[in-house]
Amino acid sequence: MNGHFPWLTTLAALPFVGGLCVAAVPAGKRRLAKNVALLFSLLTLAVAVVVATKFDNDGGRFQITESYSWISSFGVRWSLGVDGIGLVLILLTAVLMPLLILASWHDADEAPVGADGSAGAGRPAPRGTHAFFALMLLVEAMVVVSFAATDVFMFYVFFEAMLIPMYFLIGGFGGAQRSYAAVKFLLYNLLGGLVMLAAVVGLYVATANQGIGVDGHGTFDFVKISQAVATGQLDIDPTAEKALFLGFMFAFAIKAPLWPFHTWLPDTMTEATPGVAVLVTAMVDKVGTFAMLRFCLEIFPDASKYFAPVVITLAVIGIIYGALLAVGQTDIKRLIAYTSISHFGFIILGIFVMTSQGQSGATLYMVNHGFSTAALLLIAGFLISRRGSKTIADFGGVQKVAPVLAGTFLVAGLATLSMPGLAPFVSEFLVLVGAFTKYKVAAIFATTGIVLAALYVLVLYQRTMTGPVRPGNEKLRDLVPRELAVVVPLIAFLLVLGVYPKPVLDAVNPAVDHTLSRVEQKDPAPTKPIEQAAGTEAHTTGGSK
Repeated sequence: MNGHFPWLTTLAALPFVGGLCVAAVPAGKRRLAKNVALLFSLLTLAVAVVVATKFDNDGGRFQITESYSWISSFGVRWSLGVDGIGLVLILLTAVLMPLLILASWHDADEAPVGADGSAGAGRPAPRGTHAFFALMLLVEAMVVVSFAATDVFMFYVFFEAMLIPMYFLIGGFGGAQRSYAAVKFLLYNLLGGLVMLAAVVGLYVATANQGIGVDGHGTFDFVKISQAVATGQLDIDPTAEKALFLGFMFAFAIKAPLWPFHTWLPDTMTEATPGVAVLVTAMVDKVGTFAMLRFCLEIFPDASKYFAPVVITLAVIGIIYGALLAVGQTDIKRLIAYTSISHFGFIILGIFVMTSQGQSGATLYMVNHGFSTAALLLIAGFLISRRGSKTIADFGGVQKVAPVLAGTFLVAGLATLSMPGLAPFVSEFLVLVGAFTKYKVAAIFATTGIVLAALYVLVLYQRTMTGPVRPGNEKLRDLVPRELAVVVPLIAFLLVLGVYPKPVLDAVNPAVDHTLSRVEQKDPAPTKPIEQAAGTEAHTTGGSK
């Protein structure tokens, strides 16, 4: 056992224990169950902040580490540690969860409407509230472990286990087609997980065959495996390495999701409650892109470089495809779902161009996308709950009756289209700069996503918020204090990270540099030496005087 306090285990255990406490609250005390869930989410945030204060940007790769024997016969350990990338994503998760609980305060108070329209409306669900918030906290615990796991098998267990509470959150609450969406979500992700399991076993066998483990056994220790790959001690056959890479990447591409493995996401986000939809796209899906950066690139560097052009092509297709389909949507939540597919294309593009700007931008994009999508989707959820409709055509003139709601919706929309001064602009700019240095054609096509984003966001705002007040919208309430407590922090993060992203980049950059060194990639050198360029400029300036 380690000699220091187990901060990361505590960070993961708090929401898990909180979920158990919520489930144990008596059935009739729904408000108490909500308060307990909120309390534990705030305690988790407090511990996450403590972990952040203990992290040293110059203090080495993995910090605040823990390692305990778990399944000793296979060398599986409960191993946790964070680098800058894992840290900022854990902080994103910890910040968002209290806001999602507040935003979802009344989402589970009634039994959901059946597919045939029967039951549900106005009918209380006996323990629905307890189950809803307990499951949300359980997902948070599993996401935190996934971002901190330094044992490949341990990561896989929680990568798959989070599907169970997510299935019940999607299928038990939300729209009329929630059961279909939940089954589709589960089947897609289970398929990816089964393929990944075969690859995890294959990786273990490869380490055993080359003596990387102990006493003739293999190892799942990510640090040991990545170091063995970097030093040449673990030399996997190129064909086998490509097969193992595809096994891992297939699961991560579904989770992310990357086109064409994305089709579960629009149904899930449309049918789930707004809070659960944010949980999916801002937290759970980030595990997929995080794992691409962590496991695919460092354990299978040669295969990552080999398949990079294919992945980049799929990412660019996803950027354009998602944006084009968003333009044509008539459902607000489905439109936001397709924008996320486009944004995940940018994140994956940044990862696989394998430049420092691209990967730093991709990690920052994961954080910024979490805040911008949460803001847009939750505000849209508040609007939908007032009107009782998700159809864009049912709205119009909302800014006249609910100006604060309309104003915050506009800010969130502008962040989604990466308006300068708002957080996603910096990350999208870094991704495109990183892409232009190595893949100019891909970067040029990717920029069309920016143009399309302006179209779908501004048209959405124009149709829902401006013009005359449509019938049925005359008495829409503006945001109430509980909703403002959700929206204001999200808008604040979008503004602060839009003008000062340095703290996040300072934490992320050392980990990105380490990843690039593992795949033996360097940023392209300038086409003209800096000294020569400076001398030419000085000569030209001097001659013009």
